[in-house]
Amino acid sequence: MTRHFLKDDDLTPEEQAEVLDLAAAMKKDRFGYRPFEGPQSVAVLFDKPSARTRVSFHTGIGELGGLPLIVDGVSTLMGRGEPTEDIARVLGRQVSAIVWRTSGQELIETMAAHAGVPVVNALTDDYHPCQILADLQTVRERFGRTAGLTLAYTGDGANNMAHSYLLGGATAGMHVRIAAPPGYQPDAVILGRAAAIAARTGGSVVALSDAAAAVQGAHVVATDTWVSMGQDGKERRIADLMPCQVNDELLEHADAEAIVLHCLPAYRGHEITAEVLEGPRSAVWDQAENRLHAQKALLHWLMSET
Repeated sequence: MTRHFLKDDDLTPEEQAEVLDLAAAMKKDRFGYRPFEGPQSVAVLFDKPSARTRVSFHTGIGELGGLPLIVDGVSTLMGRGEPTEDIARVLGRQVSAIVWRTSGQELIETMAAHAGVPVVNALTDDYHPCQILADLQTVRERFGRTAGLTLAYTGDGANNMAHSYLLGGATAGMHVRIAAPPGYQPDAVILGRAAAIAARTGGSVVALSDAAAAVQGAHVVATDTWVSMGQDGKERRIADLMPCQVNDELLEHADAEAIVLHCLPAYRGHEITAEVLEGPRSAVWDQAENRLHAQKALLHWLMSET
């Protein structure tokens, strides 16, 4: 059976742990794993601008012995209005896996249904699951575990990062708190799915409106940009979300050993201050590097399971 990674809960807790274990091993032996030797090609499709995702997948596929086939979806296949089903069938006969950064979750679900090879979500409007794997790897490196730790995310609770923190964090046995103002709360269905997972892993999930309450005693404090690509109403969003800014005052409520995560790009003075981003609590640069290792591990694992 072909395995895909389209949303965070496509991996069971046991499978997520396997991928994270493999990511740690690959980080120690960066060039020791070559599942795409040949080289086999991996199509990496971009419908949205990208920096870290493009670099980490391009580099990682090469280090796995493969050939990264970077495709600008705007000017080629998808941009001409070709049906996703047709694109999937063509690519699936020529590449060993497909990575796609796109908008609608339904698009990547359709790709997976017709490709016949593993499909990886490199970001959609609903989820950013590869980022969460890197974040969990970073948490493991700092604390030695994920289970039982508290992760507080402050900011836009309705975006893809908040949704993936809920699902991925619950899968990892974490206590996930989302702090967001009214109108920016997580999708209720996703919150319910995360709660069901947490009930099995010993974690918990909750959506709050008070950032200080969410951060109280937290081991991990995470945030994301307040204005994602293509969103309108920048000034209104910044004003609404300013009480969720990650700054020194907010971090006084966190655990004394708490770390700070941000998936980047960071807008200093908005969702996070420069002092925190560049300060001793920041694990952001380790987090960015771990995109490479976590994604390599994921691709290796998917190929071994397919």
